[in-house]
Amino acid sequence: MTEAEPAGLRLDIWLWRARFFRTRALSTDYISRRGIRITRTGDTRKTTKPGSRVGPGDVLTFSRGETIERVEIVGLGTRRGPALEAQALYRPVIAAT
Repeated sequence: MTEAEPAGLRLDIWLWRARFFRTRALSTDYISRRGIRITRTGDTRKTTKPGSRVGPGDVLTFSRGETIERVEIVGLGTRRGPALEAQALYRPVIAAT
């Protein structure tokens, strides 16, 4: 495995497991149409590929309605569980003022 292909989980699956989207299809569609910014080791890139790999330490930035979500991945999970389990997969990133 190279550094360009880190071990992790598909972005669309992670967003679905973390309960940001009700279905994986909605997650896939959102990423393809709008894109999501992934920050890894200080480098930020925008992706429109649902199969992009994400892992712990990555920061995701995307819009939900009128708000901008910015979360750091702290776990990948093994299933789409209840809300408390999903919330344990990420931590909100607070912007410095």
